[in-house]
Amino acid sequence: MKHISILALIIMSVLLNGCQKAETEQPFARRVDKFADLQILRYQVPGFEKLSLNQKKLIYYLSQAALSGRDIIFDQHGKYGLAIRRTLEAIVLSYKGDRQTPEFQQVLVYAKRVWFSNGIYHHYASDKFTPEFPESYFRTLVRESDAALLPLENGQKVNDLLNLIVPVMFDQSILPKMVCQEPDKDLVKNSAVHFYDGVSEKEAAAFYAAMKNEHDAEPPSYGINSRLVRENGRLTEKVWRCEGLYGPAIKQIVYWLEKAMTVTESEQQKQTIASLISYYTTGNVKTFDEYNILWLKDTASSVDFTNGFIETYSDPLGIKATWEAIVNFKNIEATRRTEIVTANAQWFEDHSPVDPRFKKKEVKGVSAKVITVAQLGGDCYPATPIGINLPNADWIRKSHGSKSVTLDNITHAYDQAAQGNGFPEEFYSTPEEIAMVKAYGCISDNLHTDLHECIGHASGQLLPGVSVEALKNYHSTLEEARADLFALYYMMDPQIIELGLLPHPDAAKAAYLAQITNGLFTQLVRIQPGSDIEEAHMRNRQLIARWCFEKGKPGNVIEQFTKNGKTCFRINDYGQLRVLFGELLKEVQRIKSEGDYAAGKELVERYGVKIDPALHKEARERYAALNIAPYSGFLNPEYTAIEENREIKDVSISYPEDYVGQMLRYSKRYSFLPTWN
Repeated sequence: MKHISILALIIMSVLLNGCQKAETEQPFARRVDKFADLQILRYQVPGFEKLSLNQKKLIYYLSQAALSGRDIIFDQHGKYGLAIRRTLEAIVLSYKGDRQTPEFQQVLVYAKRVWFSNGIYHHYASDKFTPEFPESYFRTLVRESDAALLPLENGQKVNDLLNLIVPVMFDQSILPKMVCQEPDKDLVKNSAVHFYDGVSEKEAAAFYAAMKNEHDAEPPSYGINSRLVRENGRLTEKVWRCEGLYGPAIKQIVYWLEKAMTVTESEQQKQTIASLISYYTTGNVKTFDEYNILWLKDTASSVDFTNGFIETYSDPLGIKATWEAIVNFKNIEATRRTEIVTANAQWFEDHSPVDPRFKKKEVKGVSAKVITVAQLGGDCYPATPIGINLPNADWIRKSHGSKSVTLDNITHAYDQAAQGNGFPEEFYSTPEEIAMVKAYGCISDNLHTDLHECIGHASGQLLPGVSVEALKNYHSTLEEARADLFALYYMMDPQIIELGLLPHPDAAKAAYLAQITNGLFTQLVRIQPGSDIEEAHMRNRQLIARWCFEKGKPGNVIEQFTKNGKTCFRINDYGQLRVLFGELLKEVQRIKSEGDYAAGKELVERYGVKIDPALHKEARERYAALNIAPYSGFLNPEYTAIEENREIKDVSISYPEDYVGQMLRYSKRYSFLPTWN
């Protein structure tokens, strides 16, 4: 899955008045909680009540499968994740002391952050949270909580538990980063993700390199669903499958997938789910490829889903995948836009500015749709993408194609929540710019997502013998930059207006202005003072903006200036900026196609990582004055099966407003793994 996270594109989402009419009767996207740098919103599922009974049942079963893997992501994000989460939950549920003290409220904030990030590391920056309450106070809370609720296993005592988790929580020198991307360090040993145990970067890379055959035209994604460990002096894989690691949770996922097979919309969808079950049962990565091919070719089903070990962003080596799930159904009206994009996929590929050697002679199987999200799970919850493109395997994309989706009700929820927040007035310098982004920001944002996912990720090809692992820890950043640049380059093409995808050239200008302002300035509000940029999407956006700013200096393409004591950016030549986007796209595609690690490293490290301290300070101060949370996530709707004589007669939907309540409820109903895995 190649994500464009709405968090990653916040500049284009927070400033909008909305592509759709806001819900006036019930403000579904209103903020229901705010803490630290986060806010919790709700999303609506319009059209659910109009679905057939079988479609409702299918969504219900797939939603249960999407929630059943929740424990997995907490363990993947760090071996202490489940122990810390369950200890915090014991405190929240059972502590009988004064819960109104500032110290207890900080513990509650810490617990909310752990739930939000599926662990103790910031979901975007990868840094470990620093508790704002004393270690001694935390120890007291644990000792005064109900011991029956604490994660005490294998004869552990309370002090044993505390001695394990307290140093990890409070000592910033212990496992400080979930994902280490510093090129001069051992990326595996210095990353807290629970994908490796007792293994070095060099050993892990050699282990998987030995599996590959450079002449294999259909290379499996070796290592994507396992933990690499050292046992008895030898390296071995612990595979994530029903009878392997994470087995209790995976069995629950399979249970609900089997239920879903009884109400599928087509025989092909039934075969797709059966293939996924086979993959979960065997752990065979070739079966995973078979499932992906079946899934991408199912374009007829209205109800759809993703479920599995999919994205490798959290592995510093880009090999192992985190678990995630999304359940959805097609928005037929909005899908017409993506159908226009995919129908012209070959035109986009043929007219791309990249070297002809790296273009696909025949673009195959590209499909796309706009969806209504019904449930989020794993690494897609509470923070979620707004666009998805799968599968990730390059050989599948080349031979069979890919499927893209845009999450319409999620973008709509962001638009509703952002109305009137003062962002455009603060960060754009003229009334004309403000009017332009308000008028066209949402529609250009949606098209950017469509082009990024449907065409950008589906474009180009690797040279024979080149693997995606060649770019190592820089692959994700460069791949997101490639897709973003593809979208940006084409948004100002006259063909976009002719196809009816944008109503006016100013819509493309709105996207360009947002991209540059965000990449150079406003996204810095998400970074803590003194830190570098770590997250792939953020590195990508700064890389693009800073590279274009530097290369465009002779012609003053992008101008930085001060107005009323505040830093602003303007684009003086939109046409030349498009040329620069094309030039950078050409180079990034070359780097990926040739597997040029040195050039990729130079590009990312030079333009995408370091931050101007003065701009950083100013951006954070101005943003803080608006009282906008830099990051947002969502509560899931909840589904209830209405039964008569043990048969489901209907499925109802409700929209909770209690973030803590939903998290505690999920932990009670969907905790299937032991604390230590």
